[in-house]
Parts: sequence; C-alpha cells; structure tokens
Amino acid sequence: MFERRSLPESLDVVRDRHAPDAIVLDADADFETLPPATAEDLGLLVDALDPTTYPAEWVPDDAPTLLHRYAGSDFTVGLPGDGTVMWTRQTDPPTVLVKARAEGTPDDFLEFLIAEALLELGLDVPESFLGFFAARYPDLDAAVPLDPASVYQIGAALYVGWVGCQTRPMFADWADDLPNLYEAWVDAGDRLRDRVDGLPGAVARGETEFADATELACAAIKHGLDVPTPFAALNTTAYVDHGPEYAVRWATTTFDRLDPEAEE
Repeated sequence: MFERRSLPESLDVVRDRHAPDAIVLDADADFETLPPATAEDLGLLVDALDPTTYPAEWVPDDAPTLLHRYAGSDFTVGLPGDGTVMWTRQTDPPTVLVKARAEGTPDDFLEFLIAEALLELGLDVPESFLGFFAARYPDLDAAVPLDPASVYQIGAALYVGWVGCQTRPMFADWADDLPNLYEAWVDAGDRLRDRVDGLPGAVARGETEFADATELACAAIKHGLDVPTPFAALNTTAYVDHGPEYAVRWATTTFDRLDPEAEE
C-alpha cells in the first residue's frame, strides 16, 4: 500500500528546514479517509502509531458520517478535501502521503504540494479543520444555515485559509533559493485569479454555491491573491491571531448579511 518516495534536492531542503524527521510515502491507491486496517499498515514503515481522537460533542449529530468516524477511537487518517497530498502526525515520525491520484500531476506542481505538506508539518497547526475548530465547530454549524455537507466544506476551507495566511510569506521566500517551488506556487495562484475576481458576481447570479466560493477564496489566500468581500476579512493577521473564534464570528456576520430577513 505504501512505499517510500525518493525526493529531489529542493524537497530535501524544505524537509531539512521544516520537518527533518518526516518521511514521504507514495500510496498505491486513492483515498479520502484511510480505513483503520489500511492506516495501520503505516506501522510497517514508521516507529510508532499515535491515533488521535476528538470529543464526540465537537461533531454535530448531522455531520457527515466520515467526520464522526474520524473523530472516533478507530485509527483513521485523512478527510475528504485533503487533496492529492496530505500529512499526519499520528505516526512517529510524521508522514506525508502522496495519493495515487498524483499520477499525471505536473512534476513541479506535485513537488510544490509535497513541499507545502512538509512546511505545514513544521508549523504548530492542527492536523485537520476539526482540530482547528475543536469545541467551536458546533458554533460554526449553528452559524451556517446550510446543509451539513456545506458546513463541512466551509469549515475545511476556513482552516485552509487560516493556515494559508501563515504559509504564504514562507512560499514567497522561496523565490531566491527554491525557484522551481516558488514558480509552481505563483502559477497555481495565477490559475485561480480570474475565478476569484469573478466570485461576487458568480455567487450573486447563483452560478457558484457559497461553500464552493469559500473554498476557492481560501485557496486564493494561500497563494497570495487579494480576495473580494466578504472573504477579504479572512485575509488578515486578525484571523491568524484569533483563529476559530474569528471564523465563527465571520460566518455569523456573513450569513446575517446574506439573509434578507436579517436586515428588516
């Protein structure tokens, strides 16, 4: 299921700087959440497993089943929305996993995704958006008057935006000594630019759901782009400093403004 991945010099540099103990593995299958039996196969390639559990009261009753399973006592790794490359500290040493869907991804962009995972491993950030919101996730659920899947999508996006506010200056610093990774970061942002600029109109016309717009805007924050209102409020040091409390307040204010009855 898993095999050690050989890294180019630029990724060795990033690993040495940010996560020197981490290992990078290729997975021979695609996945959103690894089932316990498969996740335990990681034990063959690491020194120890340290499964994380979360209090049941952090997860609303109507949340997606996978989120309940992730929070429970079974050893599970990964959540839907984690993307092609993900990382976990539930192993010793920490592990970066490259999913099978990476096949066909341009080399420079895939290397950027691995570098991003190594960089995030070196930050003191939770492994998932559930760990980020913690006991405030039910508050987010109450603030967002959408279906549970949309609340999940918005919560995951808000976590990406919060982490992205912290990583983007580090990506920018790669311009001089890690130019291939820097250019991949810039190129990915350029590909988002037109879609982000058109977000307000797309949402107003009903062409883009609000959860999708939040996901796109928070990805743009990671790539150093300016984002339109109401997402611009997430592109701030205040968000970094106040994290989940700020995110819940932002959601409450945003949906109050979107609700015509709230203005009466």
